[in-house]
Amino acid sequence: MTADAGIDVRPASGHTGAEIGGVDLAGPLDDAVVAAIRAAVLRWKVVFFRDQRLDHAAHVALARRFGEPVALRSRGTASPADFPLVETTADRLELAGRYGMDRDEWLERRRHTLLRGWHCDHGARIDPPAATILRAETVPPYGGDTTWSNLAAAYAGLSEPVKRFAEGLRAEHRLGVGYQPRPGHDAYVQHLQDHQVASVHPLVRVHPETGERLLFVNGYYVERILGVSRAENLRLLEMFVEQATRPEYTVRFRWEPGSVAFWDNRATVHLAPGDTGHLDHPRVMHRVMLAGDIPKGVDGRPSEALTGSPLHPS
Repeated sequence: MTADAGIDVRPASGHTGAEIGGVDLAGPLDDAVVAAIRAAVLRWKVVFFRDQRLDHAAHVALARRFGEPVALRSRGTASPADFPLVETTADRLELAGRYGMDRDEWLERRRHTLLRGWHCDHGARIDPPAATILRAETVPPYGGDTTWSNLAAAYAGLSEPVKRFAEGLRAEHRLGVGYQPRPGHDAYVQHLQDHQVASVHPLVRVHPETGERLLFVNGYYVERILGVSRAENLRLLEMFVEQATRPEYTVRFRWEPGSVAFWDNRATVHLAPGDTGHLDHPRVMHRVMLAGDIPKGVDGRPSEALTGSPLHPS
């Protein structure tokens, strides 16, 4: 446990995650507290707060203390109409009915392999968000945990020859890669084609604030590693995504009403829960994302946009 600026930072696992106490996120935060929280996010990649009383306005105000919130072009009807910077995660399940699937089929097609659900937010964009602040409004009495993995630890855990190899690779990140199409016509596939977003990012990204090298890969957006054969691509992606999500680099968080998670979207991938569909209990979460930069590799080369537009700050 460490104390800084009057707050307690308690690590939650060996590599990833910390719980922070002694702070009211809905109240005014002085510069020292903001700096201490920021330092904890950079060190532990995701931090957790309990028993917070944030409404939508306070959530947005909190996010503005750490960066520029992102305004999404479209949200579902579950998101608050008067707060365009707040997205309600229940929107994701609206897509199932919109495209002719029930919830179970929708989740199965999005996660048809064990590693496909792992992702960073909006990873196919040329400028993925720098951070996400997610708060829980309503959660099941059990189940519904979220898991994060530390991409700096994942890179550090590679052998030296594989580090050097990975640093020279670039990968295509594309919206919808993790979705398994339905037989015949699939309305969601058509939607993906009509709203496609894709970028080429370095496989090893340099963190713009800490200088850490990050294994910038995930199962939901990465389609292929450039310059290798199809057979090599399958095996390399499996190896790198497995490395990025090894259990020792992860932390799992049990949500309660009023819980808040604040994570570095550049340095983590996360896995949303898949164990609540049968519980018949709502899980309502709200998130605000902070605008990020264009990733750069070890060689200094930035990512390249293939299609789609960047996210817009407010």
